[in-house]
Amino acid sequence: MTASDLRGSVLPDCRPLLADPDDLTLVFQPIVDLAAARVVGYEALSRFPGTAAPDVWFAAAHDAGVGPELEALAIHKALAARADLPPDTFLAVNVSPHLLGSPPVRAALASVPDLRRVVVELTEHAVVEDVAELRREIDALRARGALIALDDAGTGYSGLQVLTTVRPQLVKLDRALVSAIDSDPARLALAQMVGDFTGRIDAWLLAEGVETPAELAAFSQLGTPLAQGWLLGRPAPEFRPLAPDVERLVRACAARARMTDTVAGLVRPVRQVPADTAVAGIPPVVLVGADDEPLALRLADPRTAEVYTAPVSLRVPPDADVRQTLQRALTRPPAQRYDPVVCTDATGAVVGLLRLDDLAAVALARP
Repeated sequence: MTASDLRGSVLPDCRPLLADPDDLTLVFQPIVDLAAARVVGYEALSRFPGTAAPDVWFAAAHDAGVGPELEALAIHKALAARADLPPDTFLAVNVSPHLLGSPPVRAALASVPDLRRVVVELTEHAVVEDVAELRREIDALRARGALIALDDAGTGYSGLQVLTTVRPQLVKLDRALVSAIDSDPARLALAQMVGDFTGRIDAWLLAEGVETPAELAAFSQLGTPLAQGWLLGRPAPEFRPLAPDVERLVRACAARARMTDTVAGLVRPVRQVPADTAVAGIPPVVLVGADDEPLALRLADPRTAEVYTAPVSLRVPPDADVRQTLQRALTRPPAQRYDPVVCTDATGAVVGLLRLDDLAAVALARP
């Protein structure tokens, strides 16, 4: 591609589209693994002279008939930066689906021997008219090692069509659905629905535009694998790692999410007495053996206050999942179905009891 391909085109205010191809520069925004609190990829974003947003430049190029050329220039520059990627990270490159088969864009993507560690991110700015051709282009990119991402999921009118056709490995949840998700049940439900779908097609969900700690906490709680946004790292000319304070925040959110997902925070202390003790005390009590292992429960009937001895029908570790524990408890024989669940540590010793009403309350509150 030459400078003359773009110099003759103008923006709506009659300024040249680009005085020189070097006027198009790139910045890189980190993509973060929320469970591991580390950067796993970067999105390459185009920047131009002046104050006009990149979308304005690309729209002007499209109107001037050089949209494919401008996208090709951005792809060339992004692929050239791949050599500087940190280890174990990928580079996401934006491509309009309707331009994927155009000669300039196809040539740009073919300018390197392979596309390993490259994610081709399909934007949703135009309707895909030839779905079969899009699928052929995608298959060719995958054969060369590229992964495929779908941008702006949940908003664009062509999104469902592209989603079912392309079967991407990465699905990006649009910023419009990310904003204030912590206080909007509808957004939360939709994000969970998209996340469930991506899991069914063996893809990863990425929350785009995370800007507040509350939004980060909500996506950590949902179990969303990836996120990006100004809170996690702003676009920069180089590949930057997570700032230490951001890493601590991400780790804290992940830790709180794990605690909410497990029964550890629901364990109630309980009296433990040797099984051969004649008087066990006021229920509930766990009768334990020589190694502090639970042998039986002493409980009181809530209707009659009659004290009785019950077998230990279910025991779980502190990191057991809340919903799975509740499900297992409710499938016990009718006589023990509503008895407390015994929580034990790695040695088998009693940690405490889990009440079914506590398990149910948390399970119902979780999205």
